[in-house]
Amino acid sequence: MEAIKNELVVMLNHALEMEHAARIQYLAHAELIKGVNAEPIISRLKEIASDEAKHEDKFRDLIGSYLCAEPSMGIAKTHKAQETMEILEINLTGEKETIDFYNTIYKKVIENKGKLAYVFETLEHEIRHVIIEEQQHIAELSVLLGK
Repeated sequence: MEAIKNELVVMLNHALEMEHAARIQYLAHAELIKGVNAEPIISRLKEIASDEAKHEDKFRDLIGSYLCAEPSMGIAKTHKAQETMEILEINLTGEKETIDFYNTIYKKVIENKGKLAYVFETLEHEIRHVIIEEQQHIAELSVLLGK
């Protein structure tokens, strides 16, 4: 059981760092949006940043309270962009990469259900919920991009 918990802590800490980076990136990008239709895009980017902060909290809680480990204070790589469409595209790509990684974590949790006594249901539920919210971000960014 200890080995799977350690593996999940590493994965969830990376997820926490990704969420931290995403929040910072969305907020920074929101400041760069200019033009006639800027306000709804700025609002949406800030709303997504707020969701990412909630994901950070969830991952911190899973790592600290459920897996009894130390949450990371690091940050994953961020990506710069200047123009509105480039900003939206970079963040859409990031959301897709995030979901792919979170699905890996989710699969690891499901495969190890028997080894995760007293924490499985919470891990499964919270990670699945974050994936669903990231899918909503993809839908929102796709609408803004006209895809």
